[in-house]
Order: sequence, then C-alpha cells, then structure tokens
Amino acid sequence: MYGVSTMTLIGCFIQLSFFLLSDTSECFLLSVMSYDRYLAICNPLHYHSIMTHHFCVTSVRVIWLVAFILTLINIISIYSLHFCGPHIIDHFYCDYEPILQLSCSDTSIIQKMNLLLGFLIATGPFIIIVMSYVYIVMTVLKIPSNTRIHKAFSTCSSHLIVVSMFYGTLMAVYMFPTKGQSLTLSKILSLMYTVLTPLLNPIIYSLRNKDIKEAFLKLKCNNL
Repeated sequence: MYGVSTMTLIGCFIQLSFFLLSDTSECFLLSVMSYDRYLAICNPLHYHSIMTHHFCVTSVRVIWLVAFILTLINIISIYSLHFCGPHIIDHFYCDYEPILQLSCSDTSIIQKMNLLLGFLIATGPFIIIVMSYVYIVMTVLKIPSNTRIHKAFSTCSSHLIVVSMFYGTLMAVYMFPTKGQSLTLSKILSLMYTVLTPLLNPIIYSLRNKDIKEAFLKLKCNNL
C-alpha cells in the first residue's frame, strides 16, 4: 500500500525517544531564553554578571540532563506495556498517544504519570515565560522614550514568535480533546511543533542579524 512503511518496536521507541528529548529540551530552553530577555530589559546592569558563558553552558547541560532523565522515565514506563495487534500507527511518526492505543495493558497509571510529567515539562516552563514577559511589559511601559520601547520589543519579538508557534500547536494537540479533533488536523499540528518550528528557528532568530540581512540584500541584488 502506498505511503505505508514498517518499523520494529525498538525502532519506534528510539524515534519516540528523540521526539520526547527534543521537545522537552525545547520547553526548558525557551524558558531560559525568556529569563535572558527579562535580565536584558528589566535588570540590564546585572546582565553580564549573571548571564555569563559558564551560566549558559551549565544551563544547557542541566537542560539536556533533565530532558534525558524525563524521557527515559517515559520510555521505560511505555516499554513495560504489553502490545497486541493490529500494530498499525496512522501517523507520520511514533507519537506518544498512537503508541498507547496499541497496548492491551491498563494505561491509566501511565497517563496520570504523563500528565504530571507534562506539567513539569510544558506548563512549568510556560509559567516562567509568562511571568518573565509580564515583568518585561511592566518595565517597558515605564520607559518614556518610544525608541527604547521599540528596541525592547524588537529584542523579544523573535522569541515570542517561536514561543507562540511551539506552545500554540503543542496545546492544540495535547490539551484539547482528541475526539473532537480530526486525525489529519492532529497530524498537521504535530508536524508544526516537531518539524516546522525547529526548521524556522534559525531563520526567525537570524532576522535581526546584520550579516544575514546583508547576505539577503546581496542575494536579492544579484537576482535582479
């Protein structure tokens, strides 16, 4: 049948592991980046003393370590389930919910654990992001100069676009009832935060880079 491919159970779990690891680390990284914006705007005098190279490297290491541990917990809990036929996943990749639907075991405990982990992974960092931007907005509104306000919001614009894209699609897939959601829509939304958002990240964050702008202008001039 066209569009059908086969994969071993181990291969499916490896794919799910990479998916969970990348999404978990993305959530934590976005929260650390919001803290970076908060320091740059709300506490600029202490920015360089806090946001040092050592702090950035340590943050990335801790994020990847925590993401690896949480992913490992998820994978071990799912791997302990008993799977029965038909072994068919109607999706672009081995996602969390489609795999659980293949299990003949009781998944209620795992689903409750997933809700708890989901709060730690997605909701926790999202609260940090919202609080950071609340303080940023409060600080920006106190700035008398329109030029400074524009500069402050331009500093946050790229991060806000990525957060909106990532969390918007993530919430649409996992926080709204899947019964009232078409399978095609669910697949498209899943691709949005697993493929499209990471693909657009370098472009979005490079829009304010002078070298990138000059390269685009040169390319445009050469094509004319």
